[in-house]
Amino acid sequence: MSHKRIPKRKAALAAGSVAALGAAALLLPNANASQSNSDDATPKTFKATDVGDVASQLASQLGDAFAGSYYDSSKQQLVINVVGDNSNVVNRIEKAGAVANQVQNSTSALQAAAKTLKSDATIPGTAWAVDPKTNKIQVTADSTVTGAKWNKLTSTVDSLGSGVAAVKKSAGSFKTFVSGGDAIFAQANGGGVRCSLGFNVTASDGSPAFLTAGHCGVAAKQWSDSQNGQPIATVDQATFPGAGDFSLVKYDDPNTQAPSEVNVGNGQTVQITQAAEATVGQQVFRMGSTTGLHDGSVTGLDATVNFQSETDPNGVDTVTGLIQTDVCAEAGDSGGSLFTQDGSAIGLTSGGSGDCTTGGETFFQPVTTALAAVGATLGAGDAGAGAGDGGAADPSASASDPAGAADPSASASDPAGAGDQAGGADDQAGGAGDQAGGAADPSGAAGDQSGTGTDDGSGLVTSTP
Repeated sequence: MSHKRIPKRKAALAAGSVAALGAAALLLPNANASQSNSDDATPKTFKATDVGDVASQLASQLGDAFAGSYYDSSKQQLVINVVGDNSNVVNRIEKAGAVANQVQNSTSALQAAAKTLKSDATIPGTAWAVDPKTNKIQVTADSTVTGAKWNKLTSTVDSLGSGVAAVKKSAGSFKTFVSGGDAIFAQANGGGVRCSLGFNVTASDGSPAFLTAGHCGVAAKQWSDSQNGQPIATVDQATFPGAGDFSLVKYDDPNTQAPSEVNVGNGQTVQITQAAEATVGQQVFRMGSTTGLHDGSVTGLDATVNFQSETDPNGVDTVTGLIQTDVCAEAGDSGGSLFTQDGSAIGLTSGGSGDCTTGGETFFQPVTTALAAVGATLGAGDAGAGAGDGGAADPSASASDPAGAADPSASASDPAGAGDQAGGADDQAGGAGDQAGGAADPSGAAGDQSGTGTDDGSGLVTSTP
């Protein structure tokens, strides 16, 4: 029996399109053009995807004077933090079209402060990341950090000195977003585990594979596309905790066709064309199996998160190098895609606090780091395989209302037939034989029979030789 992952919907939001993923994502007419100005002192406007390269070049040129950068999305400007008042430094920044912003804390000072937090305040339920907008380390404590733990955290922050770090409380509790239910499934420790597929890739040996969260790969070795189905993919590498939260999972059938796209529901896909670094201030979209499509912005980089260990009641699972955002997520969204509207893969959902009703912080594994670590390349398969119906992209599908783009009601409440919003390979993983459409198939396609064999609602066509 052969499994081929075939897209049921060919409609994609093309790079540069002014059609939005949702009401919260309307683009400005010039959002995809970098504009120059004859006056070198006048800031240029940039695409969010372009500022990373410019910031990296300036960082290497400015040395110790460079103190971080961020993207001002309202003005489409790149802001470069600098310490000191060296006019040559400011001139170089302005010549590159960026805005110079004088700040107190150098990069090395903030890095030293982060090391102090790691050594003195590694407490379950805490996280920290440098926020270049405030030029401070933003420390977050969840609802479990109380009493002596809270006192230890705040005293450590105070010891760093004035204006170096700030503490805020989060209403929820930090946890990895893994749960029993729909999307990609595994059986472990006598129970079901659900995660979300992130991005399809090609492994170093040329075989088709996908990326998901590391804590999913650690939890179970084999994964299926339906709750009680046979495994279709096996974990090849997994990292969690430590320097990341990512897994490489290889499809068991080497002929699996795994297109490089994110299914955002409602018959729409976003073609993924590259992996890119995140930038603070950048607008991003998250797709996950439980809550569908949501958007927000990057708030911090190189974040350290101290999850309560799931195996040791007194232990801490510390993960470093993550992206911090204000995008919501819930259990089952782990491993799902973080991406930009123009098709850049940014991250994999790791964990956080809150939910998509009250909000909260969510942390993501950078895709670029994961690809480098596992030796994979982004994209795989023939995105044009199979017979798609070519539905038009719907700019009214709202990222702020995922029911319009990907029905979140198709989640743990109906795990057997729930629609997979995992965001990879057009995978709508419903239960076998599920032709219902609607909640179980957020694309709205009831019984799409592209290819031969039986369509189970997942985009995987099972055929017999």
